[in-house]
Amino acid sequence: MAEPTKFLLSEDAIPTHWVNLLPDLPGEPLPPLNPQTMAPAGPPDLTPIFPMELIGQEVSGEPEIEIPDAVREVYRLWRPTPLFRARRLERALGTTAHIYYKYEGVSPAGSHKPNTAVPQAYANAHAGVKKLTTETGAGQWGSALAFACSLFDLGCEVFMVGSSYDQKPYRRSMMQTWGASVHRSPSTQTASGRANDGSPTGSLGIAISEAVEVAAQNEDCNYALGSVLNHVLLHQTIIGQETIAQMQMAGEEPDVIIGCVGGGSNFGGLTFPWLRRKLHSSGNPSPRGPRFLAVEPAACPTLTKGVYAYDFGDTAGLTPLMPMYTLGHGFVPPPVHAGGLRYHGDAPMVCALLKAGLIEARAYRQNETFAAALQFARSEGIIPAPEPAHAIRAAIDEALAAREAGEERVILFGLCGHGNFDMAAYDAYLAGTLEDLEFSQDDMDAAVAALPEGAPVVA
Repeated sequence: MAEPTKFLLSEDAIPTHWVNLLPDLPGEPLPPLNPQTMAPAGPPDLTPIFPMELIGQEVSGEPEIEIPDAVREVYRLWRPTPLFRARRLERALGTTAHIYYKYEGVSPAGSHKPNTAVPQAYANAHAGVKKLTTETGAGQWGSALAFACSLFDLGCEVFMVGSSYDQKPYRRSMMQTWGASVHRSPSTQTASGRANDGSPTGSLGIAISEAVEVAAQNEDCNYALGSVLNHVLLHQTIIGQETIAQMQMAGEEPDVIIGCVGGGSNFGGLTFPWLRRKLHSSGNPSPRGPRFLAVEPAACPTLTKGVYAYDFGDTAGLTPLMPMYTLGHGFVPPPVHAGGLRYHGDAPMVCALLKAGLIEARAYRQNETFAAALQFARSEGIIPAPEPAHAIRAAIDEALAAREAGEERVILFGLCGHGNFDMAAYDAYLAGTLEDLEFSQDDMDAAVAALPEGAPVVA
């Protein structure tokens, strides 16, 4: 028998608990702040837009949180997801490295996003909420929430970032098929949208402002977020838990684990269970275990060039202040095709890990990213979304470095979604019209100048 390419778990291997890394973060966790009082934000600051079940998960100090049976039942539609050994890519690279990827594109929405959309929809329906509102960048999160809301008989209203709304019309159709209403952001539906009509390409920050505004003004409507917050990253940890079991099946231990980062949910979901295992293996932190590499676009390099500070999670300043690496809440990234990575900040937990030196960060330009995506597609067959193409670029670079060093290296990366709705991006790359847009020093100066007045300095 040939050596296996796929490592598959049975449905009874779906995790029963999510992994909460919050109690394992080094030092005292920095709380979100109420922007009016600069005091730590508590449940009263969050109850206008979130149900208590999710607020409890957001602040929990428990190392594990049980997954409701109703959520696990829905997870059975696509979980556990496969782990692949990229043998054909290894041969194409002539590398001594072994490359593995966890593929989340088998979900109904085609990405990892339903892992949190389903428990968020469930918690809101359980609380008696009738409708959820949200933003979406590339459309993966909006698609996932529309799907989840359809399962729990909830209405769904999505504000889609303008550049992606134009680039990916069939993502919009997908959301509408599941019953959601979709607006191009900035829209005329909200005061936040009308105030930003001079930013035609839009941004996740503007779209978040619009969605939060609608939720805050309607008693039977709540807001759902697809990344950044603790409870969102918590839900995604089923990815990493499954990969631990699958890498054991493969008989290997990763030397480096790679994920793309926009807000941090994909990266956190893949790495947090591995990080906990490393931190608890021998002291805190352990010198053994894998490296963790977060990869982002050079046009929106939050982790690699951002300032570590308290900032708003949205453009209009409607959210609590969060401690994170930020490019400034007013920053509107250029319309790169990796729409899910066009966010000015990152998850506070991911930022705390970077600040503590427990993870690394790297940024890539569009053309080198799409070159890697094509090489992967022509070897492995799957056309990757532009977001995880960044992780593929890093995985290829790690594999080539292993070849040059003449050493073995086990590489694990997250392929968090397929690119079947992203062919306009591939058209642009193949036609040679894709631009390499980068964050400038002028952008950085403007980001620092725009940080909220009176917010405490954290770095």
